[in-house]
Amino acid sequence: MATSIRHMLKDELQYVVRGTLWIECEQERFFGPGRVELLQRIDETGSIRKAAAGMGMSYKKAWAMVTALNRQVQRPLVVVKVGGEKGGGSIITDEARELITYHSQLRQRFLAFLEKEANDLKESRDLKPK
Repeated sequence: MATSIRHMLKDELQYVVRGTLWIECEQERFFGPGRVELLQRIDETGSIRKAAAGMGMSYKKAWAMVTALNRQVQRPLVVVKVGGEKGGGSIITDEARELITYHSQLRQRFLAFLEKEANDLKESRDLKPK
C-alpha cells in the first residue's frame, strides 16, 4: 500500500473498501447498473413500461433514461416500435448488448481492484503493531 493508514484503524472494527461504477458523459451519468438492468429488462419484456414496472421505477423515469441513453450515443440503444396490432414495444440494439458486455467486463476489473484494495487494507491492519 502506497500510503499506510494502519495507525488510524481500530483493531475491533472491520473496514471494507466499496465503490460504485458508472460511466459519465458531459458531466451526467451515461451508463451504470440501473441502465444496464433497464436495458436487460427491455430486452426480456419487449417493453419500456414492463421493464420499468419490474424495477419498481416509473415509466416516466425509464423513458427519460432511454431518451438520455439514445441521445448520448451515435446509434440508438433502444428502438421503439409504435402502435400496431400488438400495441408496439421496444427492442434493444446490438450496440446496447455490446455496451452491456463492456460494462460487465469493466465491472469485473473494478471489483478485482476493490478486492485488492480491501486485502491491502486488511493486511495493513494485520501487520499493525499491537
